[in-house]
Amino acid sequence: MKKFIIRSETPREQLDWGTLGWLSHPPTTNNKNLTVIDVELFPGKGHDFHKHPDQEEVIVCVKGTLEQWVGEEMRMLKPGDSVFIQADEVHASFNMGDENAYALAILGPCVGEIGYEVVEVADQPPWNSLRSKK
Repeated sequence: MKKFIIRSETPREQLDWGTLGWLSHPPTTNNKNLTVIDVELFPGKGHDFHKHPDQEEVIVCVKGTLEQWVGEEMRMLKPGDSVFIQADEVHASFNMGDENAYALAILGPCVGEIGYEVVEVADQPPWNSLRSKK
């Protein structure tokens, strides 16, 4: 099934750290292999340490600068930069700028009804103190 996804017409999920626009996942496109999310991160906020046990992910920085963690390694991503994250690898993305930052998250394969699984681990060691060490 083909489907055009228009950003201005895509409902956004509101979170305390940003918004998610579900561009392609089973409920929107009946896709079984890729979940694609338009991610907006508010200034000073981010998706804290988490993992996707059965999904690989590519995160592409679209606008702003992301403090991107994969395991215990941190790199700053600028527009056009990306990172590949293996399944079950702990990672986090933060926007330390003064304006909203944007990223594209591509995960595969789809898992579950919404095509996305997440296990939050930010409250567990070493993730709960890793950023304070930098």
